[in-house]
Amino acid sequence: MDFSHEFDEQRFFEIWTAVRIERPVNFSLFTFGDQKLPYYLVCGAAEPGSTVTIRKGEVSITRPMIITPDHMEPEFRNFFEEQEEADLAAFLLSRTAGFSNLKFANTSGPERIVSDSIEEAVAKLNKQLDDEEEEHTAILSAPPGMGGIAIMRYAAERVWESAPGNIQELRERGFLN
Repeated sequence: MDFSHEFDEQRFFEIWTAVRIERPVNFSLFTFGDQKLPYYLVCGAAEPGSTVTIRKGEVSITRPMIITPDHMEPEFRNFFEEQEEADLAAFLLSRTAGFSNLKFANTSGPERIVSDSIEEAVAKLNKQLDDEEEEHTAILSAPPGMGGIAIMRYAAERVWESAPGNIQELRERGFLN
């Protein structure tokens, strides 16, 4: 699908806000090297009254060990089940700075089906993570078919929020003036 001609800001806003980061994490990504972002993804039912699915996964972000002036497109592996989602991600990131040279790989376990609503499933996962004193695992939620967008949003927001600290580290190491 060619989003460049028919995609507008309202549609972007609808898609971006349809997925949620229910339990954010508050740690900065490293400037260099690899980073792991564990998560639980809770996806809504395709039909009212159907079951909700939960999947545990992890995004690996590989950052360049040496920064070069070459521009590479970001790479996303195992994020999207549908080509439309992949096209949307490419469109969104083509309009965003800061993702060149990054490689994102998603791995996830099998889906677990629950009869709870999204809200109930999120509440139970929050309690579980609180009981385990787990602070590095996020909880994401998405409508049916938008799980890849939720995972991409989570990874993108972690990159964006870490950028100021990463830039400061580059200055301290003499890479920037």
